[in-house]
Amino acid sequence: MNNKLIIPQYILCADEKRQILQNSCVEISGGRITDIRKFDKASAEKFTGEIVYADGQVLIPGFIQTHIHLCQTLFRGLADDLQLLDWLQLRIFPYENAHDKDSLSASVRIGINELISGGTTTILDMGTLRHQEIIFEELISSGMRAFAGKCMIDENDLFPVFKASTGDELKSVYELAKNYHNSSDGRIKYGFAPRFALSCSTRLLKETKEMMKDFAGSIFHTHSSENKNEVEEVRKRYGKGNIDYFNSINVMDDHTVLAHCVHTSDDEINLLKRTNTRVSHCPSSNLKLGSGIANIPHYLRKGISVSLGADGAPCNNSLSAFMEMRLAALIQKPFHGAASMDAETVFRLATIEGAKALHIEKEVGSIEAGKKADLVLLDLHSPDFSLSDNKEKIYSDIVYSAAKNCVDSVMINGEWKFRNKKSMIFDEDELISTGRKELNKLLKRVS
Repeated sequence: MNNKLIIPQYILCADEKRQILQNSCVEISGGRITDIRKFDKASAEKFTGEIVYADGQVLIPGFIQTHIHLCQTLFRGLADDLQLLDWLQLRIFPYENAHDKDSLSASVRIGINELISGGTTTILDMGTLRHQEIIFEELISSGMRAFAGKCMIDENDLFPVFKASTGDELKSVYELAKNYHNSSDGRIKYGFAPRFALSCSTRLLKETKEMMKDFAGSIFHTHSSENKNEVEEVRKRYGKGNIDYFNSINVMDDHTVLAHCVHTSDDEINLLKRTNTRVSHCPSSNLKLGSGIANIPHYLRKGISVSLGADGAPCNNSLSAFMEMRLAALIQKPFHGAASMDAETVFRLATIEGAKALHIEKEVGSIEAGKKADLVLLDLHSPDFSLSDNKEKIYSDIVYSAAKNCVDSVMINGEWKFRNKKSMIFDEDELISTGRKELNKLLKRVS
């Protein structure tokens, strides 16, 4: 049934007017929001299609996470209590190197299920070195909206067997982009994903950026300035800070998303602003790996684009947008004051600002007529939430109090993917069973 009418208690639009609507409904047809209007019982009774009465629920735009590693979901809990470079060398590179098609598929499916059931409808995913087509196939079949791309590595002092030649990387990525960019009616786009400065040659980075000219709307996605040791190694190699180096080789612009940006100089922050480069803030990962706290309030004051990402399951260990919102707000307050990073600001980072970072704000990120129906119903009737009737408290409930268990239903492109707290895509028992088997086989390949 393509036509739907959703009648929630509140609609949190995340539009430019920052509207919170009551006594209103959202009409959906052909995968898009066709109308937002005052609810009228008589006209609703004449509606032809599915009618969803969502008393006690708030309708929000789907969350958009701009830094995810689906290939790592299988490694949750296997790389704890390590700083970044040790984490990569001792755990993550060996595990990713041991992936085969079956283990990668299991990892991606578990990750997609976790993201969608937690209200995330769009991701920017960094894939892995081999079998990237599996990630695309799973994203396509799930119905998720995504930018994704093969993780590119042509230098690797940390784990030398986990790399490919520069020429092979560039050739394979071009073919993948030709096959998958704008596939599934534009729902899947290519995100060129060189891993980070220490695992990519200058040639690889520059030619990857140049390649994007053949794929309009694609994204350049890499890590930057996450960890002090990483920054020191980049400076030893290139005589520059991480962001300064990226700028010197012309890979920074408004279609570049840099994950983390924790350790940045004033000059580098000015470069982020001048080049309109996007920052993906990953607070849980930055805390767990001991990397530090990015100065997000300063970035926002400078007018730098900031969005949120959970990163990967082994450095988090969750893919929850709720956790990232809560931490994004709380960790800044001791340094910048209790009024900094208010709940509405953080909610917008997880929705419309994520869409802007990826240049898809005309399609998703807010609830407006004409946009794609990527929507989430949250059940906010809980003693854990504010009992106030003030509708403005909804931002507080979502950012400071809510968790994945508040997600009642999720739709992407107007189709239910998670309904009444149950996946419409996956058998979760099968996901767990298959994932456990594939992980055990992968760990034997590592050893």
